[in-house]
Amino acid sequence: MRRRAAWGLLQAALVAAVAVLAWALWHPPGARAPIVIGVLHSASGTLAVSEAPLVAAVQMAAAEINAAGGLLGRPVQVLVEDTRSDPATAAAAAERLITGKQAVALFGCWTSACRKAVKPVVERHRHLLFYPVPYEGLEQSPNIVYLGATPNQQLLPATGWAMQGFGRRVYLVGSDYVFPRVAHALLRDFIQLGGGQVLGERLLPLGETGMTAVVDDLRRLKPDLVLSTINGDSNAALFAALADAGLGDLPLLSFSAAEPLLRAGGGGRLSRHFAAWSYLVSLPGPENDDFRARLHRFAGAAAEASDPAVSAYVGVRLWAAAVREVGDPQTEAVNANISQQAVLAPHGIAVIDAQTRHLWRQLRIAQVRPDGGLVEVFASPRYIRPSPWPTYRPKAYWEALPESHAER
Repeated sequence: MRRRAAWGLLQAALVAAVAVLAWALWHPPGARAPIVIGVLHSASGTLAVSEAPLVAAVQMAAAEINAAGGLLGRPVQVLVEDTRSDPATAAAAAERLITGKQAVALFGCWTSACRKAVKPVVERHRHLLFYPVPYEGLEQSPNIVYLGATPNQQLLPATGWAMQGFGRRVYLVGSDYVFPRVAHALLRDFIQLGGGQVLGERLLPLGETGMTAVVDDLRRLKPDLVLSTINGDSNAALFAALADAGLGDLPLLSFSAAEPLLRAGGGGRLSRHFAAWSYLVSLPGPENDDFRARLHRFAGAAAEASDPAVSAYVGVRLWAAAVREVGDPQTEAVNANISQQAVLAPHGIAVIDAQTRHLWRQLRIAQVRPDGGLVEVFASPRYIRPSPWPTYRPKAYWEALPESHAER
């Protein structure tokens, strides 16, 4: 799977390079230099399987801009740094892209640990990062655009839906880093306030494949519902362990397993397995059909869209819209304008909330089919305004959480 992901990244990089070369050949000598943007994602390590589609999405967005004549008469050049599933590597790569490669905007990071490592770099340089993944909230930076869902747009309403449908005795399992730790703190509070009970919790190292302790917990505690914030290829190990242990009928709600991973990782082996996203591959409509067709042409027939990949694509389109409006790719000018932007997306419209620098999003909950695809079973009736700090407690309460200050 990792070889396929690496090959897909290579194919997408070659297509993007050809697009820049074609632009240079089409334009006469003396044409203006490319506008450089940087990508921070894992091409190796335990998270590569999740992040590969996001790289392809950014490259496709840039290639489409170039095919339409470039941006302000200049091609967009994408430089990709392999963060190797390591926050320190990501921070060093961000520094290189900003100071050495003169990238005017950065797109990327998967884990909150990566984002938190890159955050002081972009703030120190008064730069701009587009972060595409749903996260734990409790953060707002003048130099980051948060494209993924906040807790009030994903974690909390999806948990409320699951508790109403399956029961209030809950078990938590996740990877041991920032997002799952903070998310679990939020979920414990939310579940207890809703009259529920957290029976147990496990946090596993990133890349962990041993699930014996989790299975033993579930057999002993017999929860009504399992909430998973496991990231990367550990998801496949969890799905297999539950199926092999005869726990395939236990309701599982996954928050960090995107559609490509659910397909490849055996997520469909579980009969009551659900995922919470804003975008689903199966969404009807010409916008989504056209997006998926373009992605297949660009990155190959095996390329699959996902909520974070669509967010990565939308991030480039939002950035490009701000560049056009400002008339200059200069980072600070674009950053000052970015909160005024909105673009059409495969799942609707992407609008930045000016107060929080997060997107308005719609929640969709989908059941995992036997083939790993998702079929929608619930959709919020309207877009949900982002609230990085859950409003049912004061902001100071959330800021004091020890988990929110951790770096890994």
